[in-house]
This record gives sequence, C-alpha cells and structure tokens, in this order.
Amino acid sequence: MSEKKKKANIIINPSWCKGCEICVYFCPTGAIKMEKDKVVIADEYKCTACMLCEISCPDFAIEIEKL
Repeated sequence: MSEKKKKANIIINPSWCKGCEICVYFCPTGAIKMEKDKVVIADEYKCTACMLCEISCPDFAIEIEKL
C-alpha cells in the first residue's frame, strides 16, 4: 500500500473569500469545499496542484504552493 504524498499546500485567506463557490466548481478533485459561506480545505491530499482554484478566484483568496 502506497502512502499519499501531498503535492501542494492550499492557503486560504477567509477574510477575502466572498463565498462565490467558483473555486469549488473548478476543483477537479474535491480538495476544497464550502462551509458557512467560505471556502475551506476538504482534503489537502486530494489537491493535484492544478491551480484552477487559484486562477479562477476573483478575490485572490486562494493560493496554491506547489511542493
């Protein structure tokens, strides 16, 4: 059995998030989700570092730090 390897750190600035859900819609793996009208990390190990959430966020509330 292989261990999961983290490919990126997901950095969220909740004060910048307006809850539009665009990032969640574009995330192909479900690594992020909405909780109380703010984006949160659902499973950081699911993140493939595709950066679609960071690119699609109109408020720059998400940053992907590739490892």
